[in-house]
Amino acid sequence: MSLRFVTKSIHAYLDYPVAFALIGLPFILGLGAANPLALWLSVGTGTAALILTLLTDHQFGVLRVLPYSLHLAVDGAVGALFLLAPFLFGFTGLDAAYYFANGLAVAIVVSLHKPETEMATA
Repeated sequence: MSLRFVTKSIHAYLDYPVAFALIGLPFILGLGAANPLALWLSVGTGTAALILTLLTDHQFGVLRVLPYSLHLAVDGAVGALFLLAPFLFGFTGLDAAYYFANGLAVAIVVSLHKPETEMATA
């Protein structure tokens, strides 16, 4: 039995809420007091995630011009960047916790993704 259960469909349901959370939560939480990059990195990433979702070939993509595999690769890179951001940019306190938590969440979702070939045979 595989622990990989996040399908393309489940992932698609997560994309829009995550993008909007990355855009809005930094303002609600007051990120960036010590370093404005802590606020704007999330807002920029959320905006890019929204555009990526609109262009991804999955059930909620609007234009569906980008392969889902590219979307997953970008998500993995974002997870790694978020985990490294506190060290790279000197984020501390809430700013650091925000990026560690989000980076960990993204890494978990990507690592639990069920490969499409496995879905076709399951």
